[in-house]
Amino acid sequence: MMDNLNKIAIIGGTGKVGRRIAVKALENGYQVRMLVRTPKKLSLNDDRIEIVEGAVQNREDIQKLLKDCQIVINTFGQPLKEKPIYSSVTKTIIEIMAELQIERYIGVTGGSLTISNDKKSLINRLGAKLFENFYSDMMIDKKKEWDFLNSNEQIEKWTLIRLPFITDQEDIGYIKENLTDLPGIKITNGDIATFIINQIEDSKYIQKAPFISN
Repeated sequence: MMDNLNKIAIIGGTGKVGRRIAVKALENGYQVRMLVRTPKKLSLNDDRIEIVEGAVQNREDIQKLLKDCQIVINTFGQPLKEKPIYSSVTKTIIEIMAELQIERYIGVTGGSLTISNDKKSLINRLGAKLFENFYSDMMIDKKKEWDFLNSNEQIEKWTLIRLPFITDQEDIGYIKENLTDLPGIKITNGDIATFIINQIEDSKYIQKAPFISN
């Protein structure tokens, strides 16, 4: 495969999904740069991956990560007990992307996020309500993240992918997609990585929040 001159910045690359995205991106000829808080803890050893040591909360670290990149993939996941910062992290990323004239942003969120035009089944509505009750601060912040993306005038080519429960395994190769309801209860992180890399050049879900599952 010919080398793709495009460089992908990955936020959340040390997570199980992020690591698979990095590998899948390399397989598809992309260059990869990852933001890593503690590089020595990184289990993915590949000389082709450029590492930026830093924290997602630090604007200067994000700027350093994004410089000279053409695509940003955000799979940041935070510890449950900490104050949610999804919306503020995404806002910072989008602002810096605009400054650097980077056009393509792909993020992930939970299938429990409900937005206008959703037509969730009863079981999925109940599941979303449980998340809103038990993880209210997180869900408020995830909705804030969606509202920011949906109203931002800086970056047009964004996609926010809504995920069900994730299993840590290779891709099965079969992915269900739906814009209004969760089509299944789980997905492998291998399939998430495949789907995300496929979205880079695909305009089907620009400014949309598709659900995916196996």
